[in-house]
Amino acid sequence: MNEINNNPLQNNSENFTIKAKSPEESSAEVIVRMFPSDANPAGNVFGGEILKHIDMVAGIVAQRHSQSNAVTVSMDSVNFIKPVFVGNVLKLNARINYVHNSSMEIEVRAEAEDIVTGIKTVTGTAFVTFVTLDKNGKPSHTPKLLLKNDEDRKKFEEGKIRMEGRLKHRKKSNT
Repeated sequence: MNEINNNPLQNNSENFTIKAKSPEESSAEVIVRMFPSDANPAGNVFGGEILKHIDMVAGIVAQRHSQSNAVTVSMDSVNFIKPVFVGNVLKLNARINYVHNSSMEIEVRAEAEDIVTGIKTVTGTAFVTFVTLDKNGKPSHTPKLLLKNDEDRKKFEEGKIRMEGRLKHRKKSNT
């Protein structure tokens, strides 16, 4: 008798087929208020605090897409463009760009809003790679990505180039 796994984060098995999804279907937006505990004495939010939120929103996208557990493998091209300050609202938008075997690339854009003035500023960007895991914690097939428009196709091709670069760098680092 087959055992049915009701945990939605662990349904990725040979008995459960996940349909391909578009980047839009898996996208996520998270909004967080920045407090003094998130910052240095001058009021600048710690980069590590921003990285935590980047990883979190990217993880939401990865799990939405894979409908399984997914873990961070790498974070690269992290750019802190402008500072985020105490009292700002940090808005993070994330979308999946590329899928290959068990891995996927998630792009995150961070924006700070001064809620007193209403001024919004792009403060950072990052690319985060996740791997889909099966119920035993082993890498598993990631569902295909439906490319619905020119932007999706462009980001997919750019993601493929970045992924090839990551794999080349990883091979070089392991020798």
